[in-house]
Amino acid sequence: MGVKKTTAACALLIVLLLLATDGTGKGAVEAIFHHHCKTPSRTFKGLCVSDSNCAQVCRSEGFPGGDCHGVRRRCMCC
Repeated sequence: MGVKKTTAACALLIVLLLLATDGTGKGAVEAIFHHHCKTPSRTFKGLCVSDSNCAQVCRSEGFPGGDCHGVRRRCMCC
C-alpha cells in the first residue's frame, strides 16, 4: 500500500511540473508575476515601438528582459 502511494505521489508531482511550464522555458509562476514586476527603464529614450529593442536595453541594465507598455509606450523592464 505504501509503495502505491509513493508512486502516485511521484506521478502527480511529475504532472504538476509539466503543467507548470508554458513552453517558453519560463515557469507558470514566473509568467504570472512577469506583469507585476515592471520597472521603467532608466536609459531607454523616446517612444517604445520595438519590444526586442526594449528587452535589449533592459538586459543592459541588468534585467532579464522588458517590453513596451501603456498608452505612452514606455519601455518597462522586468
